[in-house]
Formats: sequence, structure tokens, C-alpha cells
Amino acid sequence: MSDTPDSAVRTYIEHHRAAFVDDLVEWLRIPSVSAQPDHATDVRRSADWLAAKLRETGFPTTEVWPTPGAPAVFAEWPSGDPQAPTVLVYGHHDVQPAAREDGWHSEPFEPVVRENRLYARGAADDKGQVFFHTLGVRAHLAATGRTAPAVNLKLLIEGEEESGSPHFRTLVEERADRLGADAVIVSDTGMWSEDTPTVCTGMRGLAECEIRLHGPDQDIHSGSFGGAVPNPATAVARLVAALHDEHARVAIPGFYDGVIELTDRERALFAELPFDEAQWLRTARSRAAHGEAGHTTLERVWARPTAEVNGIGGGYQGPGSKTIIPSSAMVKLSFRLVAGQDPDHVEKAVRAWAAEQVPAGIRSEITFGAATRPCLTPLDHPALQSVVRAMSRAFEKPVRFTREGGSGPAADLQEVLGAPVLFLGISVPSDGWHAPDEKVELDLLLKGVETAAHLWGDLAEYWRRAP
Repeated sequence: MSDTPDSAVRTYIEHHRAAFVDDLVEWLRIPSVSAQPDHATDVRRSADWLAAKLRETGFPTTEVWPTPGAPAVFAEWPSGDPQAPTVLVYGHHDVQPAAREDGWHSEPFEPVVRENRLYARGAADDKGQVFFHTLGVRAHLAATGRTAPAVNLKLLIEGEEESGSPHFRTLVEERADRLGADAVIVSDTGMWSEDTPTVCTGMRGLAECEIRLHGPDQDIHSGSFGGAVPNPATAVARLVAALHDEHARVAIPGFYDGVIELTDRERALFAELPFDEAQWLRTARSRAAHGEAGHTTLERVWARPTAEVNGIGGGYQGPGSKTIIPSSAMVKLSFRLVAGQDPDHVEKAVRAWAAEQVPAGIRSEITFGAATRPCLTPLDHPALQSVVRAMSRAFEKPVRFTREGGSGPAADLQEVLGAPVLFLGISVPSDGWHAPDEKVELDLLLKGVETAAHLWGDLAEYWRRAP
């Protein structure tokens, strides 16, 4: 266990709480919307602000790294202990677009505190969760009497996450020598609820494609040619119908190759969570749950691969009728991937499967976008146990485990740096990421500070004892 005294950490945090919130409010006022070109200077201003604040925190190295898009921020604070592990914290400083007319009860870039909740765009996603590391490392130093962290601490705070991280992997590859780490902490996730602290152990990957089918060189009369030439809209419908079998499993041969199945322990841990499926369905605006047979809803969302139709079209879409055979049709598909799946293998499997579905006389075009790999940290990984112990000390409760059904750039860090990815987030579902009135619970934010304060000592101790 870390030698950081719990009471000393809490006392330090409480004494510096007001200044911490004031600083975060100042940062949140910067509208760092990476998706909107008009805010490019604001994103740069956000990066400069964070770099300056990290220098003020004590990081001896802080740099703003340019990319072809928005800049990232890098900071480094060596431990001074040759036995200390190196830990890289990832987050992002860009935010989603926001305007008062979207339904906000206050200006999205004029932060306000109501009932101990801080409302502003970026409060939870992700500026608040990045910023708790600044007070966390100071509390760690103050409580232990150290002049440098117990680990070699690095931060990489991206500026384009909300725009799909188009330049992130290249940045990590080009700067891999500076970013090298024994473990990566991602603070861009959340917890199950305020009363149920959890640690995320993995995220799914993502592959996307568009399939276009071409038949006649132009729309033709269905009375003169219907039933005698292939119809691309019918072919698309048949292709989509062949995507799953009767058990809602993806029917593409080879799609499940390499999938790491859930263990009995993981399934039991998921089942322990207080999941209300009826409430979940209300959140989903759906009337029924559906998915692969033999798996619960949480298992389907977190740990099973999927194939979804994101859009489909072809032929006449206007009012009334137009009796034609359309010249083309299309479908957009996305595939959520789980640990063990290789996006390149999935692409090859989809291309081969689609080619078999297309009848003679129909020409097909398949276009894949950039893929995101899945990532997973085993439950028994010692570094993950450090995160669990640190969070348990902060929350004074047992910590449970979740996964994320979505996808993100964490897998790039895992793959390029060859380090395990660990997730430390304190946001809760009611924080409203990407929605009007985004907020962060200030008490939970300070629990994140406390967790970070305990984490560095625990990780250092684990590495000293590791064989």
C-alpha cells in the first residue's frame, strides 16, 4: 500500500479546493472546440493555458506539440528514483460544440456552480478529469514530503479527440521516444454511479465501411425491365439481411476469429452491478433489448463484437411513387471490435463476404475508413490493482469493474508504446457528455484528485516488488 497518509491528502485537497475550482473555471471559459475552424485559436489558447498551469504545478518540462490539426500538450516530471516506473496520463483539452440555444440553462462557456455541481462544456469531458491530476500530484507531494512524484510522471493531453483524433496515432509514433511508459492512465472515462465507484478495464475497437452497389447505368422502367435484370436496392436489402443469423450473431465468416471470450469471473462481476434494464431502455429510447443470444445486455455492449447498419438507401425517396429499378444503392456499416480481433482481418472478412452476396450483373465498391483497435487490461494485472486500491482509499468503498462499449485512441497508446492501458475516470452518466448542461459533480472530482494522490505511491511500490 502507498505510504501517502489518507488524512494528510484530504486536508491538503480541502485547503486548496477553492483555488483548484477557480483555475478549472478559468480553463473552461476557453471554447476549445476542435471541430469548428473558427475556434482554432481558442484550441491553441487552451493548450497554452494548460502548459503554463502544468509549469506552475511543478512539471519541469511542459511543451505544446503541434500537429497538422490542433496542438497537444506534453509534460514530464522525473521521479529521480532509478527504480521508479514511468506512467503516462492521457486526456484531451478540446471540447464538443455548444451554444445556449441548444438547451443550456446557462452559457456553456461561462461556468456556473449550482448545488455543488460545476456546469460548463468540458467540465466532465474532459477538462475536469485532466485537471484533477494537477492537484492530485501536489497532494501526493505534500502528504509524503517528496519533492518529485514517486513515479516518472508524463502527461499527453490531446487537442483533437472530439474530432476523431485524426493525427493522434501519427503523433504518438513520431514522439514514441518521449512518450515511452510502463503504464498508461486514461482519464477520459467514467464510473457506474456516484454510489458505485468502478474502474473501466477495456474499450471496443471500431471499423467502418460503405458498400455501394451499381446495376443499370441509369434508373430504368420497372415495367419494361423489372424481374429481368438485377436490382441493386434488392441486393443491398439481401446483403443486410445476411449480416446476422437467427441468433443475432454476425454471420460473416471469420468475423469472430481471435475474440477473447469473457471469463466466468468477468461475467459474475458484470452481473453484480446494479443494472436496471428498464431504465436503460428508457435512456436508449427503445422498447426492447436485443442482441446476440446467450449474453446479457451489459455483456453485449461491453464485451461482444457487433455489426450495425448505420444508413441504407437507394432509388426514389420522394413523395408518391416512381416505378423504377434504381441504378445504385448503398449501405453504411460499422463493426465494434473486442479484444483479440484484428481490424485488418475483419476488413478482409467483410470484403470477401460482401463479394459473395452480390449477384451477377451488380458491381460493388467497398470503402473502409480508419480503424480503431480494441484494448483490454486483464483483471489480475498488478498495475490495474494499484488503480483499484487507490480508488478504494479515496471512495472508502469496494471498487467494481466495467468496460466501455465505445471506442477511443487509448488502443493506439497501447499498441505503439507497448504498455498496458488503465482507466481512471470519475464522471457519472448524469454529467451529460456532449449534451446541454454538461456538468461535473465537484465532490466526485475531488475524489479523482484523491485517487491520483494515492496512485503514484502505490504504483511505485508495486514496481519495486515486481519480479
